[in-house]
Amino acid sequence: MGDSEAVVTDSSASMDYTSAVYNSTGSGACPPEATGDPNASIAPVDGTYAASGGYLNSAGQEGQISITNESKPTGGSTDGNAINAGNTAVDATKTAGYSILLNGNIVNEARNTTTVENGNVLDNVGRASNAPEFVGSVLAMSGEEDRLWSIVRANSLDFNAWTALIEETEKVAEDNILKIRKVYDAFLAEFPLCYGYWKKYADHEARIGSMDKVVEVYERAVQGVTYSVDIWVLYCSFAIETYGDPETIRRLFERGLAYVGTDYLSFPLWDKYIEYEYMHQEWSCLAVIYTRILENPNHQLDRYFNSFKELAGSRPLSELTTAEEAAAYVSGIASEADGEVLEGEVRPDAAEQTPKPVSAGSTEAVELEKYVAIREELYKKAKEFDSKILGFETAIRRPYFHVRPLNVSELENWHNYLDFIEREGDVNKVVKLYERCLIACANYPEYWIRYVLCMEASGRMDLADNALARATRVFVKRQPEIHLFDARFKEQHGDIPGARAAYQLVHSEISPGFLEAIIKHANMESRLGKLDDAFSLYEQAIAIEKGKEHSQTLPMLYAQYSRFSFLVSGNAEKAREILTRALDHVQLSKPFLEALIHFETILPPLRQIDYLESLVDKFLAPSLDGSTADKEDLSSIFLEAHF
Repeated sequence: MGDSEAVVTDSSASMDYTSAVYNSTGSGACPPEATGDPNASIAPVDGTYAASGGYLNSAGQEGQISITNESKPTGGSTDGNAINAGNTAVDATKTAGYSILLNGNIVNEARNTTTVENGNVLDNVGRASNAPEFVGSVLAMSGEEDRLWSIVRANSLDFNAWTALIEETEKVAEDNILKIRKVYDAFLAEFPLCYGYWKKYADHEARIGSMDKVVEVYERAVQGVTYSVDIWVLYCSFAIETYGDPETIRRLFERGLAYVGTDYLSFPLWDKYIEYEYMHQEWSCLAVIYTRILENPNHQLDRYFNSFKELAGSRPLSELTTAEEAAAYVSGIASEADGEVLEGEVRPDAAEQTPKPVSAGSTEAVELEKYVAIREELYKKAKEFDSKILGFETAIRRPYFHVRPLNVSELENWHNYLDFIEREGDVNKVVKLYERCLIACANYPEYWIRYVLCMEASGRMDLADNALARATRVFVKRQPEIHLFDARFKEQHGDIPGARAAYQLVHSEISPGFLEAIIKHANMESRLGKLDDAFSLYEQAIAIEKGKEHSQTLPMLYAQYSRFSFLVSGNAEKAREILTRALDHVQLSKPFLEALIHFETILPPLRQIDYLESLVDKFLAPSLDGSTADKEDLSSIFLEAHF
């Protein structure tokens, strides 16, 4: 992604003053009641499901993460390789076609790899594998477990049933890690944003499983909860307790900060990093951390600036500067000295002049003042931008994911915030805010659609395709709206097989008989010159609906078919024949007759007004079912029609 991407690859990156980009936010937590754990202080947000035994080697909610055998630790101990995995290359263009960067993730395109994309296990051609199947297991189940599994099999979006199932499983499983893995893997495939459950899963692995498995769970978690501050805090806390190598731990901090370092609520992760460096008395690392924080608005920006000034006032400048800064400082002093000598050589009164003694203390004081002043300018600039976004930030009441709907004002605030950031014109900030928004608003197709269209307009088709894949495969995969958008988007970009597959998914699985899907699909086939296929879609849908008792779709399906037939062929007789056929299979209703009236207005003379009037009179008859209001409305519509 060129200069709009950053993947931290080594410890030297922690010395870089430039904040990593695409480090979106979304501390994405759910309140304790959403976790099913009354004692939890954290709860759901992003998270993804990887196939059992899969091992993620990178963090990143966007794009695909390659899993290779080389990245998985072997034996009974973990040496930190997993934490460093995925951070072995910054410029994927240098890898001779082996890897590509996709939204901050390294995607290996070598053979024999498994990829995971936000909850879906994909093969190398990007096809989604089956979600974890809720099949019978050799593991014995309690009666309550069996009952709850039956509920989630029937409705995998029943969040309360899932939390009850997890609670029941934990109660009866004892040390049976296989049962625990089964329920957590299945749950997190459906609700990958629930970071609190990733933490509980990791705790179970720590108690029963192995350290390798704990790391595996955290790796899976940070892939799916990439833009959650909280999951990175948890993972880094685990690493601090587990690993002795400071560079390994710093690399993990840098991985997290590459995504969430500029989150307005990122202070818990920064605090953890600062705490770690204070513990090791790495003053130059601390100074770098403070400098990076001061570059961006942050909920605790004032506190960080004051802490930085305290640090600068308590340590010598030599301890605060990095090796690069120290070298530059020495070079600057030498240059000044050379300048004085050269200037002395050309002065006629040089012999009479004596150089003024320079106090090392005063020189350092001046340099320290400059050092602090530079960072104060960063702070002031960040505060200026903070004042512009503070209203939006304070209006965000639920930055985490939850199955409960958001209130209208908060949804509107996200739209207004996105409008503002888009006007700023910084695509990095735009992407960060969208990713943060899509934690809280993950269940709303409109935000996914907006994100895709924004990235398309920005020329970032990789991000557009990635967001659309996440929406259709994981987060709103059961909502027909996103699949219809997906179909149209693919058609516009020349992927006709993909568009047809999206429509077929709606027809066969998501919402069979959905009228809008049938209409849009038929219209696409018509645009492609496949009229017979378009007519066939209507005929097949009508045949299916005729087999249903009291179909609500059938009358409008006939009306739309008739109208479509006339508009694409101009054959009024065929269009009327479809409607005549419909009257043998549908009951008269206001929507159906209203459609007939409007259709008749677009037909050329001679119109069959008398026949239409007889149908309206029949509907208006007292003996026919229908509300008085509907009959009055239809009568007015007929009288006002421009025949």
